[in-house]
Amino acid sequence: MELHSDVSIRAFHFGEDRAPLLVIDNLVANPETLVQLAQRETFTMQSRYYPGIRAEAPIAYRLLIADALKESIAGHFNLPGNTLQFSLCHYSLVTTPPERLLVPQRVPHVDSLDSSGLASIHYLFRRDLGGTAFYRHRRTGFEYIDEARNAEYLASLREEILRPETAGAGYINGDTPLFEQIERQEGVFNRMLVYRRNSLHSGCIGRDFMPDPDPSTGRLSINSFIDLQP
Repeated sequence: MELHSDVSIRAFHFGEDRAPLLVIDNLVANPETLVQLAQRETFTMQSRYYPGIRAEAPIAYRLLIADALKESIAGHFNLPGNTLQFSLCHYSLVTTPPERLLVPQRVPHVDSLDSSGLASIHYLFRRDLGGTAFYRHRRTGFEYIDEARNAEYLASLREEILRPETAGAGYINGDTPLFEQIERQEGVFNRMLVYRRNSLHSGCIGRDFMPDPDPSTGRLSINSFIDLQP
């Protein structure tokens, strides 16, 4: 597995907090191979919060990202260390119908409270199935949640979520009474996003989304949690 010969790495900051974001287009040379490998995997439900099913991504994929992207990631996120470690690296397929989502799945989320922890999503679908967006919580003004903000944020969200009209049915996909969308990247085939795990974010999935468990036609991605180590 190797990088695409025409790989493009763009560095951004978004929101009032100027959170860093990498957008990498044409990531791997043969993305179709990753889709074919996914078709051989057994996908299972692994988290009550992720609205779908997952399977382990190839070791060769982790090795490629760890080697080829470590300098770009370490530099843009201004993190110490030059070795990328993966605490998670899974194929992911969104398979939950909008009307069956749990309340926590209808609002933006964070993956951890650690500002040094990173997440990535690598889109492996060609149809218009939505990308990823980042949000600001209106009441608190928070765009990320860390240990210092967590108690206040959760207390506010619990109070707001009790009002039936505020959570809304289906996937979040734009501004709501509780959250303002502050950044959005489309789900382009063979594009990867890298961002902080404690940024409030969610997939952009429309109300007409039809779940598809087939990796060759469904909303397939590779999702990773990445940490830099000395």
